[in-house]
Amino acid sequence: MTESQSLACRSCGHAELQTVLCLGRLPLANALLTEEQLEQPEETFPLELAFCSACTLVQLTESVSPEKLFREYVYFSSFSDTMLHHAEELSTSLIGSENLDATSLVLEVASNDGYLLQYYKRMGIPVLGIEPATNIAKVAEQRGIRTICDFFSDALALQLVEEGFKADVIHAHNVLAHVPDLNGFVRGLAHLLKGNGVVVVEVPYVTDMIENCEFDTVYHEHLSYFSLSALDALFSRDNLIIQKVERVPIHGGTLRIYAGHGGERDESVVQLLAHERASGVGDINFYKTFGARVERLREDLVALLHDLKSQDKRIAAYGASAKGSTLLNYCGIGRETLDYVVDRSTVKQDLYTPGNHLKIYAPEKLLADAPDHVLLLTWNFAGEILEQQSEYRKRGGRFIVPVPFVKVV
Repeated sequence: MTESQSLACRSCGHAELQTVLCLGRLPLANALLTEEQLEQPEETFPLELAFCSACTLVQLTESVSPEKLFREYVYFSSFSDTMLHHAEELSTSLIGSENLDATSLVLEVASNDGYLLQYYKRMGIPVLGIEPATNIAKVAEQRGIRTICDFFSDALALQLVEEGFKADVIHAHNVLAHVPDLNGFVRGLAHLLKGNGVVVVEVPYVTDMIENCEFDTVYHEHLSYFSLSALDALFSRDNLIIQKVERVPIHGGTLRIYAGHGGERDESVVQLLAHERASGVGDINFYKTFGARVERLREDLVALLHDLKSQDKRIAAYGASAKGSTLLNYCGIGRETLDYVVDRSTVKQDLYTPGNHLKIYAPEKLLADAPDHVLLLTWNFAGEILEQQSEYRKRGGRFIVPVPFVKVV
């Protein structure tokens, strides 16, 4: 089985979910294709977003097997300067606040290629990564990051505890949204965390997603879309207290929570929970206009691209990303409009995008080929990419930023 339907909330088990957004049947966002695969049938899966009125979790109604999604993966965090700076800044802060040293242990779930743990290791702090993608775990090991190639679970956590592992800091960045068994995952964090340790979790913030029309954050890997209220309900079931919360601008708006076995909540948690109650995040009415706004954004983008093509403008795209896959396939944008995609990741280059089969090149092609416009699919890294492409822009090239509204820069 590679697909299953959720008839109840994956967090609290509530049986009645209310539909928020339907994007139709789309291919898996990171299922890039070789040239030989272009003529083969491509799998598609329903992509529907729903709301649980009991615990406020926004979630997909269909689940695709994690084995299918994550055992071979094409996203390497280290290709983004923004991600590396983000990781270095956070690790430096925690080394100081948690008094970490050579006797400590920092563990990361979904540790990718070691982009975060490398900064702890450089400071002489023992680290352990858990990463299910075999190709990415291998790269992390080659970089000297001890990595267990497996999916994190309650059972794996108990096994590690039996082997003598307990962590002072556990990172779980951009992984909780991917997890089918949320309660088992959080139980695992609780098992592995020392009594005075801290769990640091980052998730895309559902409020930012809704308010900024970030519909391309919705894809099959992202099963859950969290408010602080939904996170609080989830973590409290396993007696983990959210002690502090920060709103971080990365990825179009991220929540970073700090949780532990005890301790007091600081004012940041109290205030954001109160703000969510006041703004109606826990009510279906907060989400009701999302679908209509997404449709308008699609119409605006398609109209702009059609107008440019009618003027014989040449258009490429930047970023063979999961976000980009959702946006292009939902909007029906393909080779009739875009000539190709560029991406900094050498792992993606010379492959083809799912659904629309655009070939992926290195970013240097923009200077060599000089398309008139570039559709910025990785708009969440706009600052970094626009700076990297300053020469292309000096020569007259323009970027189309599609989210939160369509604009040309």
